[in-house]
Amino acid sequence: MITRRDDGPDGWRRRPDASMSLLADLFAGKLLDHGYAEAAARRAAAGDGGSRRGRLRGGGVLLVLALAGTLIAVAGAEVRRGEPVAAERRSRLVGEIHARTAETDDLQRRLGRLRDETERRRAAALARSAQGRRARQALARASAAAAATPASGDGLVVTVDDAPGDDPDARPGRGPAATDGRVYDQDLQVLVNGLWAAGAEAIGINGQRLTPTTAIRAAGEAILVDYRPLGAPYAVTADADPDRDRAAFAGVAADRRLRTLSERYRIRYGTRRASDVRLPAAGAVRLRYAVPHEGDGR
Repeated sequence: MITRRDDGPDGWRRRPDASMSLLADLFAGKLLDHGYAEAAARRAAAGDGGSRRGRLRGGGVLLVLALAGTLIAVAGAEVRRGEPVAAERRSRLVGEIHARTAETDDLQRRLGRLRDETERRRAAALARSAQGRRARQALARASAAAAATPASGDGLVVTVDDAPGDDPDARPGRGPAATDGRVYDQDLQVLVNGLWAAGAEAIGINGQRLTPTTAIRAAGEAILVDYRPLGAPYAVTADADPDRDRAAFAGVAADRRLRTLSERYRIRYGTRRASDVRLPAAGAVRLRYAVPHEGDGR
């Protein structure tokens, strides 16, 4: 682009920004598209209408925000109003659970007394004849195998407990059990099977007698033994020869597993001998599919 120079004697020269004339025209608005130019003109002609629409849009946003705040406040008030009701219902439910548990324990004690009375009367009746005495001996062996009679004598007590909650070394694990320093139902299953294999004649967990059909399961955070929840620490008591069975139990798979859990996850594990082990009789076993043996069929 050539421009006239008004202050020089030689008349004409090239502008310094001639190579940037396109950008200069864009900034100056000379190359604005006709559509954009018409839209700008319409906005300029509308004048106050655009500002009125802007004010209306701003008012709508404020109204929406006000409504949202009102809804949040109402929801918060409802939640606060419902908290005492929820706490009252929870307290009532906990009270009912404690009452039903106490009632069940009382019924269990009554059942034990009635079972003892029945056993005394049956023993007295069978002792009147030689055939009755033989039947009593066979019944005693079957009752002991089915955990239908109390057991007492010397024994072994194995105690397992969760890792201390404030132990900084109790780190999460990666195996199927003991992932967070807790004792799980699989650990008790392995322990009980190890004691049976070592020669135990009767076993109980926290006073709950085990039978050949006892199930040890997990339900959420609780461990159930025959559908009764038990809490840690878990004292597994075995009616057995304390020296012989303790030596037989040491080093078996169950003992190695629990020692590993104790070393890696700080689960508390220990064994001791007991001179006066007492285990109550278990509940009656309900047979659903067994039938009486009718002989050899001849």
